[in-house]
Amino acid sequence: MSSQSKICKGCWQQMHVPVPLHGVLSLPFRLFGIRPSKMNPNTCTVCELMFTKVMRTRKITIDATILFADLRNYTGLSQSQSPDAMSGLLDAFYDECAGAIWECDGLLNKTIGDAVMAVFNFPIRRADHTAQAVLAARAIQERWHVRREKLVEEFGLAAGELSIGVGIHCGELSFGEFGRSHRDLTAIGTVVNTAARAQSAAAAGEILLTQAVYDRFSPALSVSGVRDYDLKGFEAPVKLYAA
Repeated sequence: MSSQSKICKGCWQQMHVPVPLHGVLSLPFRLFGIRPSKMNPNTCTVCELMFTKVMRTRKITIDATILFADLRNYTGLSQSQSPDAMSGLLDAFYDECAGAIWECDGLLNKTIGDAVMAVFNFPIRRADHTAQAVLAARAIQERWHVRREKLVEEFGLAAGELSIGVGIHCGELSFGEFGRSHRDLTAIGTVVNTAARAQSAAAAGEILLTQAVYDRFSPALSVSGVRDYDLKGFEAPVKLYAA
């Protein structure tokens, strides 16, 4: 599947309006500031304006899947690598995560230092959004495995020093603009927190799924293991599946 759609999927899905994103047909739209969104280039800035303006007056509750991916050992590497080298490493990490997320219709909602957060099922709606998040996670690991061969050679590092951990959870969450002096368009709630904690528990190169994700995707999902994890902020152990 190509990571670039010819028309905005959000506008077509919500309004049945074909807004071209690339090529000659897109030029008149770009005169009015309509171009591919930075959070998902398969949607456009019209989609951003629509849900941003709506969120200013109300938050919405959506069923969505949250994916967190973290570049392991980034802080340790920064002690031995130059700022330019670390910047290039982070750019490569963001690029591979973004490509995998966008191919599965996810929204790259945040880049947080050496981690990314993605939302699936908004603004592009998909009944199989949880499955798409799992596919995106696997694509991230596959893409990074290929990319890091060049990075290892470039930076003189061991492959084990350049790994990614991923955590995924799904369910109902709040999506909107939060804050007053600084407004941030994002998702909040237990689903987001759990996905972040699952990511922090993942070993290098591992994808950890919650029970909710496994229950939705289990007919087509093979896992390599399952065990209970003591996650920060949770009173009881949380069962996580390694995909």
